[in-house]
Amino acid sequence: MFDFGLLFFSTAVAVAIIVLVFRRSTRPDVVEQSSAPSLTSQESSGRTPIVQVKTSAQCGDACACSAQESSGPAPIVETSALCGDACACTAQESSGRAPIVETSAQCGDACACSAPESSDRAPIVKVLYGTQTGTAKLWANRLSASANDQGYRAEVLDLSTYDTDELQFEDTLLFVVSTYTDGKPPESVEPFFNELSDLALDIRIDRGLLANVRFAVFGIGHSIYDANFNACGIEIDRLMSSLGARRLVPVGKGDNGAGVEISETFNLWEDQLFKSLGATAAASDVRGNVSRPAQKVSDEFDDDSGDDESEPMVDVEDLGKFMKKPKKPARKEKKEPKSVPATDAAAGSDSDSDSDDDDEAAAVASGAPPKQMLTPSLAASLTKQGYRLIGSHSGVKMCRWTKAMLRGRGGCYKHTFYGISSFQCMEMTPSLACANKCVFCWRHHKNPVGKEWRWEVDSPEMLVEGAVANHLKMVKQMKGVPGVVPERFAEASTIKHCALSLVGEPIIYPYINRFIDLLHERNISSFMVTNAQFPDKIAELKPVTQLYISVDAATKESLKKIDRPLFSDFWERFMACIDEMREKGTQRTVFRLTLVKSWNTEELENYAQLIRRGMPSFVEIKGMTFCGNSKASSLRMENVPFHEEVVAFARQLLTLSGLDNDYELAAVHEHSCCILIAQKRFKVNGEWNTWIDYGRFHELVQAGKPFSAVDYMAPTPHWALFDSEEKGFDPEEVRFRRTKPYSKGGC
Repeated sequence: MFDFGLLFFSTAVAVAIIVLVFRRSTRPDVVEQSSAPSLTSQESSGRTPIVQVKTSAQCGDACACSAQESSGPAPIVETSALCGDACACTAQESSGRAPIVETSAQCGDACACSAPESSDRAPIVKVLYGTQTGTAKLWANRLSASANDQGYRAEVLDLSTYDTDELQFEDTLLFVVSTYTDGKPPESVEPFFNELSDLALDIRIDRGLLANVRFAVFGIGHSIYDANFNACGIEIDRLMSSLGARRLVPVGKGDNGAGVEISETFNLWEDQLFKSLGATAAASDVRGNVSRPAQKVSDEFDDDSGDDESEPMVDVEDLGKFMKKPKKPARKEKKEPKSVPATDAAAGSDSDSDSDDDDEAAAVASGAPPKQMLTPSLAASLTKQGYRLIGSHSGVKMCRWTKAMLRGRGGCYKHTFYGISSFQCMEMTPSLACANKCVFCWRHHKNPVGKEWRWEVDSPEMLVEGAVANHLKMVKQMKGVPGVVPERFAEASTIKHCALSLVGEPIIYPYINRFIDLLHERNISSFMVTNAQFPDKIAELKPVTQLYISVDAATKESLKKIDRPLFSDFWERFMACIDEMREKGTQRTVFRLTLVKSWNTEELENYAQLIRRGMPSFVEIKGMTFCGNSKASSLRMENVPFHEEVVAFARQLLTLSGLDNDYELAAVHEHSCCILIAQKRFKVNGEWNTWIDYGRFHELVQAGKPFSAVDYMAPTPHWALFDSEEKGFDPEEVRFRRTKPYSKGGC
């Protein structure tokens, strides 16, 4: 029997199909597809498309795409692109109408064009910084500002507060990190660094964990640290890459060392970064935001041995700019400054050769001049701190004790121990560079660092003239200050003493012997302080009024922790300096111990052995001076020992290694928390003679004959003695007691 129901249903379906086909064929916005692929619009990542593409394209060598908004009087946007495997379309605004619409297209079977995000949906870039002194934070803020200018939404975050669990959900991460002691990260960054290392080492973690994350690293460090230069930034780069993150550009290596400006390296790195960011953004749109394997720019920056093919993020021509090491000041054979005998300069450099010696030698061969020690930014920083800069590498600053004694308020510990007139003392250095970065440095590491002299050299005549002139200018500024004693103000114009301990390492100045001669010719005594890293310089040094070496720790481990030396053989150099000081046994020599509570106060036996080895004339034991909170150091007020603790340390020290057979407690300056231990040869007929007869010293120097420390010693006044009631305060002075609270900033 014929089924009329089935016939009716079939007919209805056929009619419906005919109607649909008819309607489709008569729509004005449908273009018949030719042999070339047709182009259809496509939304981007779930967003409603702003632009409707209603055109077709012929894809051969080129793909012409024209977009038109679906409704309203908005401008027509025309785009074009060259087609290979893909078609990238860029929009051009017509008639000056805003906003500019950027589109991209993929030419295979279709060309997808999408409009950009509005400003409130701009791509997010996170700038993560890790810093010890604040330098990395400054550059992170600068990078953030640049990213905002480029149309990104940048957010600056401290790595000390960043959670590694968020890494896999990020899009773009830009690291700005400094390197601290021994190639380690800053103390606040250690938790993040350790967690990232754990992720990279965990075999349970997918190697593609961060495949959707783009990143770049800019490191900040001192090139003088050789193998540890920017070690933290390089390691973060390696760890991120090992977890599949896509490196945008090679590690930027900012050099915060002397004579080098970070900005030059940073600007180059930043320019290439934003080029790479733009390239990867376009490529991501072309592929419909499909994830790609981690990118590999260069084997030098990636230790992974994976076989994944990588796509270049930067031009080959530009890669060389990043692969090169940051330029460093070239060493040059020391030129003889004007009016300085060539034989006076310290010959040669120290025996420890740097990894950059070949590069520097090449620079010398090419005739490149040496750079100045002080960069403009460094000079500005030191000037702001009150330094009067002299030439290109020296400085002078008025000591607070000079001001105090001008006002009759007491002298420094050198006045108590050795009889200097503090108001006639000039504190300066012929070299602002140092080979250590001590944790208790009262200059907060604002000075340059260096292991040898590699800068321009100013003549000693100019340095002495400049130091005296600038010091006297600062003295004149004290005129009219309440409390200044007129007689002392007048006498202060005659400088009698020079403390070469302002900052840096004065002994590395190439013409230090000539410099010392010029001081002595002016009847200015010389107190030379060195950080015990240049034994050859100590051996070559002419007799000075008093020679110091800083003994900041008594074991290799603690010395490395406290002094943070640049040299890898710092301990051997330290011990060699002690041996050289013993060779100068007839001169006045001093070990200066700076006690840092909970850091170096438990090594009494080791200190005793060092003293026995060097046999200095005197041992100064001084409590650390707290100079306020500093990002360069973790020391706090609790690390400053009390005077009673310093006295107890000195007493116990004398009981070890038989030191009490040769040394005794001699003097004290309680205000400075300082004790003087002296060899018994300075105790004549039961009376201490730790003071200096400065007139006699200059007579001996001018005579040009060998002399010893006992030849110019002078009696120590009773008020300076260790067991005196005055505790080292000169009774001719008037003790000043503050009624206002001290500043929280420290010294």
